[in-house]
This record gives sequence, structure tokens and C-alpha cells, in this order.
Amino acid sequence: MTDKLKMAELTSEEARQYLNKDAVILLPMGSLEDQGTHAPMGDYLGAECVALDIARAARAEGVPTFVAPPIPFGGSDYFGSSHGGIAISQPTLTALIDDMLASLARHGLTKILIINGHGGNVTAINEVTQKYRKSHGMLVFSMYLWQISYELLKEILGPQAAAASSGHGGDPLTSIGLHYYPDILRMDLKQAPPKGQKFMGMDVAGFAAIKYDGARITGPIEALETAPHGTWGGDPVHCSAETGKALSERLTKIGAGFIRDHVAKGFPG
Repeated sequence: MTDKLKMAELTSEEARQYLNKDAVILLPMGSLEDQGTHAPMGDYLGAECVALDIARAARAEGVPTFVAPPIPFGGSDYFGSSHGGIAISQPTLTALIDDMLASLARHGLTKILIINGHGGNVTAINEVTQKYRKSHGMLVFSMYLWQISYELLKEILGPQAAAASSGHGGDPLTSIGLHYYPDILRMDLKQAPPKGQKFMGMDVAGFAAIKYDGARITGPIEALETAPHGTWGGDPVHCSAETGKALSERLTKIGAGFIRDHVAKGFPG
């Protein structure tokens, strides 16, 4: 087995040799948007790093696992107001995922796990994976890393500390970044999440949402209007490389175990 983990680094002859019916393909996805004034905008960087660790761990379990080039642009949502951000429409993202799965399936590469790092991608992922189950009998599952991480942080930090750090611009992504690529974070620029934020006189309840009479009501509100510094909920001051390391280890264990126990077996039965 080659030491290369990334599909992009394989030669065509290596691809013919190693990308066979036993190979598992990981597809990292993310976005390019405001992640807080201190953090790189590309959260797909974190998704790819976790995917590579999962691939290493899965290979240690005897499963030939490779990482596809990441999809760096997320499906468009309320983060369109991010200066310098790039998003693609939901139909475009759906078509892109569809085309990638079609290319892999054409060559018998049907053991696929999506490693997702952006909430705006979930709808497109669900649409395409439902389609491929019906048309090809393929079961393509997705690990939404940060959603999983919110629960893991409660175990790693304890519920109270996790509540203080968890949120957009805080954990998990800031700690993941401090673990994998600390040199490109600017913690000196960090901003705490806003307090008492208003939108047209109404209390803000989160991204694209306000509070009214105890209810959370969603609407066409831009992220810049609810969280001007990209942070909401968690304060990045509580994030650390140690937390990122512990979190990445848990995500890697979960991903590699799922590959070993289910994806590599083709979900028999």
C-alpha cells in the first residue's frame, strides 16, 4: 500500500492499482466564510485535516482509505455577508456532489464517507445521498464534524466549560485550528460574542433568527446583522490546542471505527 493518503497525489498508475473495490474514499467539505476575526475563513482546512487523520487510523485497521480533494465552498446561506467569503448556490453544490459521486461510482468506488464541516452543506448532501441510494444502491453517510463535536466537548471539558466555549467562532473550530494549524490563527484579534444584539428592534436568537414572546423565529437575516464579528455563543478565549487535540482524537476514533465496522464492509444486510 502506498504511503500517499490524498487521491490528488496518486499517479494514474497508482490510482489503477490502489483505488479498487476495497478502497474507501473520504470526501472533505467545508466553507469559506467568517469564522471569527481571529480564525481562517476556510473551515474546510479543519475538515481535511480530520479526514487525513481518519484515513491514517483506518489504514492502521487494515482498510485502504484515501482522501479526495476537499470541496472548499459551502452552500449559500446567511453567511453571504462575509467579506471575502465565497459560497455557491444549493443547486450548484448539489450538482457538484452529484458529479463527484458519479465519477467515483463509474470506477466502482462506492465506499464513500463524507467529512462535512459546514451546516449549509447538509441539505445538498442529504439530497444527493438519497438519490444514490435509490439509483445505485449506494449508502453514503456523512460525518458533520462540528455537530458531533458539540456533544464530544461536553465529555472533554464538562458541560459548563463546553457551554462557555462552544459556538460559531469558538469551539470546536478554533481549538481544532489551534491544534492543526496554529500559525495561521490570529488570537490577538479575537472578539467575544455580542450581548444584547438587536435586529430591527428585535432580540437576536442566533444566526437568521430572532426571539419573540419566548419563541425562536427564523427569517432572511444576514450573519453580519446578528454576529458582526463572526462569533456567536462561544467565546474563543476559552479555546485551546489541548482541546483541539483531544477533540481530533475522538473524531478520528469515531471515523476510523465507522469505516472499519461498516463502510469498508459495504453495509451488508
